[in-house]
Amino acid sequence: MQVMFSRILVISALLLITPSKALAAEGTVTFEMLKPETALTAAKAALERCRAEGFQATVAVVDRFGGVQVVLRDQLASPRTVRTAIGKARTAVGFRTNTTDMVAVTDHGQPAAGIRHLPGVVIVGGGVIMEAAGSLVGGIGVSGAPGGDMDDLCAFAGIDAIEDLLEF
Repeated sequence: MQVMFSRILVISALLLITPSKALAAEGTVTFEMLKPETALTAAKAALERCRAEGFQATVAVVDRFGGVQVVLRDQLASPRTVRTAIGKARTAVGFRTNTTDMVAVTDHGQPAAGIRHLPGVVIVGGGVIMEAAGSLVGGIGVSGAPGGDMDDLCAFAGIDAIEDLLEF
């Protein structure tokens, strides 16, 4: 009994001198990420909007680091739209900017024109960042509509569909 009581005292003492969670957190980062179900909901809504407009498109949703979470390709969308949609979503997340906003600032002759030549960067409308409470949580890319503005239209429909799930 005495040995067990001594062990409890030692363990209690060790717990008291162990750094608190607040001190340990100084060396780490916390962040929010999309659940796969949320990413799928956004992708479905974007695809449905494209279909309603008469577009055969591909929708890709990536997490805050550019990791692919969902890709939905409509049955008649060109196979090339898969890489393009992923590239748009990753570009938006990587630069924390919607791809439509990057078109003019990366145009030929602009100081940031070289960005267009980086591997995997796709600077055409249709890549949109997803934020919640000012925190980047992912990106959505759409490819297959007859222009970047129409790809944007579908992407924003996807974000609108999950907006209530992203408020924290």
